[in-house]
Amino acid sequence: MSARLLLLSDTHVPARAKGLQEQVWRMVDEADVVVHAGDWIEEALLDELEARARRLVGVAGNNDGPELWSRLGEVARVEVEGVRIAVVHETGAAAGRERRCDARFGPDADEPADVLVFGHSHIPWDSTSPQGVRLLNPGSPTDRRRQPVGTVMTATARDGALDDVALVPTPR
Repeated sequence: MSARLLLLSDTHVPARAKGLQEQVWRMVDEADVVVHAGDWIEEALLDELEARARRLVGVAGNNDGPELWSRLGEVARVEVEGVRIAVVHETGAAAGRERRCDARFGPDADEPADVLVFGHSHIPWDSTSPQGVRLLNPGSPTDRRRQPVGTVMTATARDGALDDVALVPTPR
């Protein structure tokens, strides 16, 4: 068995965009699990994704209000096809990120993860910590900041491993 994942973060709807691009909605429809790493801005997008996604896993971000925080919280954890996935919005500065994430999510942590999905910077990131935690930031589909275009990530969870990780451009 395998599961198709769509990783999103920093959608900032409606502050930075009126909504998600049709391309992103098609990926939502194709995914078995949609992961959102925070900064939704309004509950309406959460409601839309909950209604449309087969399975949604999400957290609140620093730009989200109390309603989103009460529904989502700071950390989400899920196991998909044997892959332990943790989701947070912020991991701090790029310098020292792997070390900090190993301490919080690595094999010696109270609740270890194989993969950590995070957001906040709007800058895509894909690395593996010294203790083997895969760190993924999908960027933002709607607010590219210093990137050439917006982005999301797709991946496949299969037999306890994450495969086929791809950064997908989401031009407006």
